[in-house]
Amino acid sequence: MIDYAGVLTEPDANLLYTYLEAARDRGLRTALLSNAPGASSQVKNTMSRYFDALVFSGEVGVAKPDREVYLITAAMLGLPAGRCVFVDDSAANVRGAVDAGMVGIHHDTVAGTLAELAVLFPPERARRE
Repeated sequence: MIDYAGVLTEPDANLLYTYLEAARDRGLRTALLSNAPGASSQVKNTMSRYFDALVFSGEVGVAKPDREVYLITAAMLGLPAGRCVFVDDSAANVRGAVDAGMVGIHHDTVAGTLAELAVLFPPERARRE
């Protein structure tokens, strides 16, 4: 799971989008979790290339860092929270995900986030899951 604003809006976010495409190709499930009120069908169609689930707080009625929104997103992926990783530039939102039982990555730089994801999801492990 990954936040949009502050993570996927970075100048070098194209590297994260490339990672997300490769992760999906390896069978990992991905979700966008945003506190936005919603998104247009055009945005949803564009983002569905990278994500298995698109969750907007305004559409589900609960926002980060409330643990319920993380559980909703995990359920949309068909995964228990304990099998999910959440990436956000807000420490409070990362704590919310951890409180819901997820692994949290506090995004500071694209390179740093990609390095942490590589530890959690090495290519050979992703193929076995």
